[in-house]
Parts: sequence; structure tokens; C-alpha cells
Amino acid sequence: MSRAPVIPLPDTRGAAPEPHSPDIEFTPQQTVLELDKHVIGQQAAKRAVSIALRNRWRRSRIDEPMCSEIMPKNILMIGPTGVGKTEISRRLARLVDAPFIKVEATKFTEVGYVGRDVESIIRDLVEAAIKMLREHAVGRFKERAREAAVQRLLDALCREQSELVGVPREDLRQRLQSGEFDAMEVECEFRDLRLGVEIMGPPGMEEMTRQLQDMMRGLSGRQQRTRRLRADAALRQLVDEEVQHLVDEEELKTEAIDKVEQNGLVFIDEIDKISSRGEPAHNAEVSREGVQRDLLPLIEGCTVSTRYGTVSTDHILFICSGSFHRAKPSDLIPELQGRLPIRVELKSLKVQDFKRILTEPDCSLTEQYRALLAVDEVELRFSEDGIQRLAEIAWQINERTENIGARRLHTILERLLDELSFQAPEPGYRGSAVTIDQAYVNRQLESLVEDEDLSRYIL
Repeated sequence: MSRAPVIPLPDTRGAAPEPHSPDIEFTPQQTVLELDKHVIGQQAAKRAVSIALRNRWRRSRIDEPMCSEIMPKNILMIGPTGVGKTEISRRLARLVDAPFIKVEATKFTEVGYVGRDVESIIRDLVEAAIKMLREHAVGRFKERAREAAVQRLLDALCREQSELVGVPREDLRQRLQSGEFDAMEVECEFRDLRLGVEIMGPPGMEEMTRQLQDMMRGLSGRQQRTRRLRADAALRQLVDEEVQHLVDEEELKTEAIDKVEQNGLVFIDEIDKISSRGEPAHNAEVSREGVQRDLLPLIEGCTVSTRYGTVSTDHILFICSGSFHRAKPSDLIPELQGRLPIRVELKSLKVQDFKRILTEPDCSLTEQYRALLAVDEVELRFSEDGIQRLAEIAWQINERTENIGARRLHTILERLLDELSFQAPEPGYRGSAVTIDQAYVNRQLESLVEDEDLSRYIL
């Protein structure tokens, strides 16, 4: 059987990131290639999420009633912290421009207890979709809003500056564009955006708090207010006001709910912390099992009421993850296990993985530190043996102490560059070049690495 041809993706390295439309066809191979730009290794997990993404696209091309019958195959990721579980899910959602939310399973309590209930996950997901779609709308209407804002600002300037009356509008527009009027103070009328008041509610009553805020906004009504401020600040505020005027809020809400229902992605971390761990049931264990039972209808498919309308969770993709050090996936209640049919195990990072993490991903850690120090005119270079030594130290400390995965590199690099980051703005360092080689790494870190007790607290 011949293999399907691999469709190459365009090279987007160095280009400004653009959100992908959910209608763009991504093959599983293409999805894995995109994830490879940000996450090193973990091919089994990448394959699982890429297939789930492709099946979501396939389902959207199938007619009813079959379309409604096809449910997403939710995923359980098993692996230590810091190996890419969250990053894979986050990058997948960004790739297809889908509403995404990451939650910790331990933050929720069983219905009837004080705390957040699991339905708040969907309410927060809808809020994320509203925010995402509003940002897209701002991009679409930015030019139209700026045109209207410029007209309003020029009208205000002409009212106060008599010498501008009679000057052609195009000339005024060019002078405004060049910044000639920026420092000039002008009095403008702004519409009240009905910000309302902030109400701090107890945990578990977020929905009632939102309803009270909406009611207070409705009572306040829209009012005109006059403010005097600089022309450049007035233009920015007028543009924001015009954008909000152009955005259809009802259409935004409808589109957000549809996007959540069809493309929503929920990442539930620390799922192992709410398992029974095979121990005799205590009060805490009962509460954990209650959270699992509350999650069942959410993952299987139910209807959740939000401030924007009811949301069906039937086709939302749930990705759960946990380290499962002390517990096992089988310690979850059987009903929840059945709703997470796809299980993938993520491997601990080796020396070669740390080395690749430091150099291969887009905007890798070494590139980030180069960019940061370049602001102070210090050129930072990483040699091959220096990167190899950093990778060895990261792996060695993870093995000897707590394994925190790739996050170990953050602590090591901060400690490595502590002195340089502190001294970089000084005259003696500006315009210089610093090479991070094996000798430099050993000089800065070797004493800490050799002292196991000290490395526990510093690295």
C-alpha cells in the first residue's frame, strides 16, 4: 500500500504569526510539523491530538444526522511535569484559532461544597471565545473606526482653533497623521461605555456576580461625557469607542457560542490529584470522587447555562493530564475512564531533549536571552559545548532532585546569567560580546551542581 504524499507547509519562521481559520485543512502530518516548532519530542501525544483535530475537521464535512452522532474522542495524557502536555494543547488551539482554557482539577469542589463548580469551566471557555472574537473584530474594523475617529477629532479641533476653519480636510488629516497636533489639548465628547461597578462574589457564585454586574450596567444607561486631553490620547480613545460601536454584540455572542460548541478545547490538568489512589475512602477522597462525578456529564455532553446563552458540551474536546506518580489511571472512577478513551504517555526528558529545547523551537530560550541582552547592546553567544553542558546539568539535577522537566532550564539559565543581566546596562558591558561556553557554565554553576543540598534550593 503506497503512502500518501506529504504536503509541505510554507516556511513561517520569522514571519508574524497569523491566526488560522478553522476551515483550513490541516493533515495530521502538517499538525505535527507545526507542533514540532514549539515542542520537542513527544511524538505519540502529537499524533493523538493531530488525529483528534483532523477528525473534528472531518466531522464538519459530514451531513446530519451522522454529524451529530460523531463524538470527540477525549484524551488522557500521562507524564511528568514539564514535558509538554500543556504546551501541546495550547499550541493546538492556537493553530486552529479555537477557544481554549486550561484549568486545574484541584480547584473545583463537589456540588454542595463551598468553591467553584465544574460548570464554571464552560462559562470561562465562553468568555475566552468572546474575548478572542472581539479581538478579531477589532482587527477587521480598525481602519473604519480610525476614519470615523479622525473625523470626530478634526471637528473638535476646528471648533477650538479658528485658524483651522476653512483648511481642506485632507491637509488637516495629513498634519494629524504627521503628529503636528499630538501635543495640542482638545475637548471631546465620549460615549459612556457603561463600565459599571466591580462586585466581588464568593467562590462558586461567579454567575450571580456577573448577572448583578449586567443589571448595574443596564441601570446606569449610556451617557455623554466631555473630557479635555491631548489630541493623540483623544484619538486612541475615539478609535476604541468607534470599534465598540461597529461590533455587533449579539452576533458576537451567537458566534462565540457556536465556536465553543464546535471547536472548543478544554485542558484539565492535575486530573490524578482527584483520584482515590486506591486508599480507603476518607472525607477528602469522597470530595475528590464527587468532582469526578460532576465532570462526567460535562465531558460526556450536557447543556450549561451562561450569561450569553446555553452551551452544549457534546462536541467540545477535553484533554486531561496528570503525572500519576502516586496514583494510576485505573484509580479514576470507571465512568470517567470510559470517557477518556485515548491514552498517551509522555516520556521524561533526556540530555539530548534538553539540548534540542535550548536551540530548535521558535523563540527558544537561548534566542529569548539574546534578544533581552541585545536591548542593552550586549551580544550573547552560546557555543555548542556550552549548550551541551547546560543540557547535562538540567538532566542531572532533575535526576537527583525533583523532576520538573524543561522548567529546570529556566532556573538554570537565570542563575547562569544572573551577574551578566545585572551588569549589562553598565558602561563596561555595553557594546561587548559574551560567549557562553562550557568553561563559563562550569565557572558559574559547578559549585551549585556538586552541592546537592544547595542545588535543591537554588537550582
